Amino acid sequence: MPVFSIRLFFFLLQALLQPVEPITPEPSQPVRVTRPSVDSLAVQQLVSLVDSFQAGPAVRYGTVALSVRRVSDGQELVNYNARQSLPSASTLKLITTATALSVLGPNYSYKTTLEYDGTIQDSVLTGNVYIRGSGDPSLGSWRFPGYYDLPGLLTYWSAQIKGAGIREIRGRIVGDASLYTDLTTPDTWPYGDLGNYYGASLSALNINENLYRVFFRPGKSVGASATYLRTDPVLPFLSLRNSVTTDEAGTGDQVTILGAPFQTQQWLTGKVPLGHEFSVKGALPDPAYFAAYALQQQLLNDHMTVSDEPLSAGGGLSVALPSTGKRTLIYEHKSPPLTDLITQTNFQSINLYAEALLRTTALTLNKSTRTTDASISQLVEYWRNKGVDLQGFRIKDGSGLSTVGALTASNMTGILSSVGREPLFPAFLETIPVVGQTGTVRNLAKGTIAAGKIRAKSGSIEGVRAYAGYFITTRGERMSFCIQVNRFTPGQNRRVTAGIEKVFVGLIKLS
Repeated sequence: MPVFSIRLFFFLLQALLQPVEPITPEPSQPVRVTRPSVDSLAVQQLVSLVDSFQAGPAVRYGTVALSVRRVSDGQELVNYNARQSLPSASTLKLITTATALSVLGPNYSYKTTLEYDGTIQDSVLTGNVYIRGSGDPSLGSWRFPGYYDLPGLLTYWSAQIKGAGIREIRGRIVGDASLYTDLTTPDTWPYGDLGNYYGASLSALNINENLYRVFFRPGKSVGASATYLRTDPVLPFLSLRNSVTTDEAGTGDQVTILGAPFQTQQWLTGKVPLGHEFSVKGALPDPAYFAAYALQQQLLNDHMTVSDEPLSAGGGLSVALPSTGKRTLIYEHKSPPLTDLITQTNFQSINLYAEALLRTTALTLNKSTRTTDASISQLVEYWRNKGVDLQGFRIKDGSGLSTVGALTASNMTGILSSVGREPLFPAFLETIPVVGQTGTVRNLAKGTIAAGKIRAKSGSIEGVRAYAGYFITTRGERMSFCIQVNRFTPGQNRRVTAGIEKVFVGLIKLS
């Protein structure tokens, strides 16, 4: 045999005996992890569903992520793009509320106090009346049976002041929001959201969920100007510039209110539907000032006099308060218990409540916490100390309204599984809506085997749909899950919903 043939033979033999390197998926490909502890066929079918969803017209240019984790030991059973940091939208509220419940306890209540300083002589108070807030997001809300809504609260406060022997106030009504010294609005919230009710800024003295209504009379034809009529409650200190027009009947609320915290000039833009009088909700620019103003108006209506204009302090404004001595308590208002507040947060997806709970929880963990960023750091440290992997966890607020905040699906299921092993878990579970039945997921997956069997919080911002929560397999094992759909194709909402519903059905089939 020629020498070159012998060399070629040994070269080929050596090449065949070399160990084969495993093929690693490209970073852009979805990574799927399954474990033998769950029926592999059901997992394969679930992953196939997600593959089809990812490749379909609704999301082929975006990302689908799915994590499924067993609660009992925290083992992740399905991982599909679950290490990618993606916007959470309002599913973040699950983490905020779970942290609050774990730190504060189910029976925690906020306290708002009515106080005065100075002296009372012959029914005349020479001094000020203060409404001191502690961050209660539910003060004056209409959502809680047995608790005062705004008109009832103001009437009761007026009666309490009279009961303290005061008929005239030579001083001010002060909205004391000095517990928070910073500008509490997260700096990554879109400007276009800030004047609308869902973008209402947090205050240490919140009232009426920091919102008001604007009423319009639509024009008589499509394209005609809509007439601004009034606000409820009345806000004479607010200047509204209206450019709203009329759209087809039944088109719903298309109005954007442009404004910012402490800005008394607001702009009304967009469209209202043809037909009858129509209202939209806006955000109070200074809730503490409105609380003081509204109480002063109530006192005037009840034939009391107040010599000076109302005042607010804190939340980005100066915290220097007028004072004529030590304050005396008139009345202490307690909020509904924390579980009730959390239920409303998760069922109705109220951003204000989530931001309030974030700040309150952080202050309880560390009394020196003074900003939203510092509050987030406290939340991160809390779960990291419990052993949760928070790589990729980059949240920017407590509600998920921020468009640049992100977390991974694995982050979410890691925290939810940790919560599922705590004694307070049954109480937390009850605060999460049931798919196909309640809350913001009441219309999802109706008529499928998933309806009534999954508890989930929804999340939705532009180009993003997300759901997270819990379900129980056919074997009786509780699982946490998170599905994120990011940057889906515009106009494909129905297909996104259909894809998510199929995934829900796939989750229930896991055994």
